[in-house]
Amino acid sequence: MGKLNFIREELETLKAAGLHNVIHEIGSAQRAWIMANGRRVLNLCSNNYLALADDRRLVDAAKEALERYGAGPAAVRSIAGTLTLHRELEEALAHFKGVEAALALQSGFMANIGVIQALMGQDDEIFSDELNHASIIDGIRLSKAHVTRYAHADVSELQAKLNASSRKRKLVITDGVFSMDGDIAPLKEIADAAEKFGAIVMVDDAHGEGVLGRGGRGIVDHFELHGKIDIEIGTLSKAFGVVGGYVAGSAALIEFLRQKARPFLFSSAATAADTAACIAAVKILESDDGAVKKLWENAVYFRGKVHELGYDTGRTGTPITPLIVGDAEKAKRLSSMLFKEEVFAQAITYPTVPKGKARIRCMVSASHSKGDLDFAVDKLKKAGKELGII
Repeated sequence: MGKLNFIREELETLKAAGLHNVIHEIGSAQRAWIMANGRRVLNLCSNNYLALADDRRLVDAAKEALERYGAGPAAVRSIAGTLTLHRELEEALAHFKGVEAALALQSGFMANIGVIQALMGQDDEIFSDELNHASIIDGIRLSKAHVTRYAHADVSELQAKLNASSRKRKLVITDGVFSMDGDIAPLKEIADAAEKFGAIVMVDDAHGEGVLGRGGRGIVDHFELHGKIDIEIGTLSKAFGVVGGYVAGSAALIEFLRQKARPFLFSSAATAADTAACIAAVKILESDDGAVKKLWENAVYFRGKVHELGYDTGRTGTPITPLIVGDAEKAKRLSSMLFKEEVFAQAITYPTVPKGKARIRCMVSASHSKGDLDFAVDKLKKAGKELGII
């Protein structure tokens, strides 16, 4: 089929540039050690921050819901797909986040798309950090609003651009924790700037929940900004260990989104099993912060060890630990060498990160023992020296 030749050509171009992504197959639950491509390897790739993905309490909750509600909801939320469990999850999330209400959606990606498209239109202006997640970028595109990007975490530039705007409705959007670098947004300063110029503030806290704040309540709690952030976007697929997304904010906002958010209106609801597991995860975080403390102990220990080896970890201030190599091919070689040594740490290259900023992104979790982390450090030392990275 000649009309599809461009696809083959593009794939060959990606391979030649060292940018072709090889996808591994996982044959076990997400734990400290997993089966990947048929091999037992130390897992430094997943977002399972608090080791909840295979927690027995979540599994049992999912099984019980499966028996009661069946395999699928068979409807969108706005027609016949809103289960009692969905409402229970939303109430639990609102209480956990300290807001009036929450709306559960199919994913964090869908939450960003649904909120941005519902709130903003072609006469409005969105101010977006240049390193914001792809789901934010796609949500902005779908809204057709005018977009103004500001330099990463640069509040002075944000203020200048807000000041120059003549649009009536303005929205400032930032990631809370930036997923590739692990740095934390200056949210207090962003909120102050937005307040000065009458802009709405929205934060995507996907990598902050379960990590920052009291018992993992997220970046708003971390900076004590309750009541000052208009919209919080969350995911249930990382620290919570399941799948799904949500929006947290005022009761009026949530009711508006029930009427306007297209993923809520036009895509089937999350399954009962997933929803029940999410409820169990929220209850665990409400009652016990032990896993959050263990996560941070592991993060500080591992980051210190790789620093001693001479790896460049950039500006991270969270358990996300990038080992910045620069060259994409070298990053892929490092990842491959580590995998052969039983360490699964995936290379991240363009377009996920800028060209010349390729890296291995290491994700430690509460499931790792100190012995696991020492094993990884030993293999990183061996491979890094062989490749001339350290």
